[in-house]
Amino acid sequence: MIQGIVFDCDGTLADTMPLHWIAWNRVATRHGIHFPEERFYALGGVPSRDILRLLSREQNIDLDPIAVSSEKEHEYLPMLAQVQPIEVVVNVAREFHGKIPMAVASGGQKPIIEQVLIHLGIRHLFDAIVTSEDVTNQKPAPDIFLEAARRIGIAPHQCRGYEDTDLGMQSIIAAGMEAVDVRLLLKQAKAQK
Repeated sequence: MIQGIVFDCDGTLADTMPLHWIAWNRVATRHGIHFPEERFYALGGVPSRDILRLLSREQNIDLDPIAVSSEKEHEYLPMLAQVQPIEVVVNVAREFHGKIPMAVASGGQKPIIEQVLIHLGIRHLFDAIVTSEDVTNQKPAPDIFLEAARRIGIAPHQCRGYEDTDLGMQSIIAAGMEAVDVRLLLKQAKAQK
């Protein structure tokens, strides 16, 4: 029996990924970084600073990953008003609100994730918000989901996790949680229309 639920944010609760891609594309172009869209989606859930460390190492580009990550977030923030909810997942959170504890576990930055949830009018649904700043090991390590379970006071094996990326799914499974792939939910919802 599921006693708690942990949701990723970007691409799971909020349809932010296309907007993040626009911001990434601008910053990558400005800094001469090769970062194809396919790779961007494959690295979903990995903090920007870690992606920048990886890309700069691979491409032998000298840059400050923290500063460029901040630059990327400054590109993204003006688009925040365009963010829409992913209704099929948000409806799950609404359905279980007040019945079992719920958390958000995101590779994003806490102030931005908070703003997205407030913008969507769903911040109040969650008992805890865990972001990349709260753990040392990022997705696909289980740490962020384990910390979310700890903060809502539920054993990981009694939690269900919702994610939209392969790395995120690996993280949920490694944490010992039941894993729900949001991409499959979206396909099912589309097929029912």
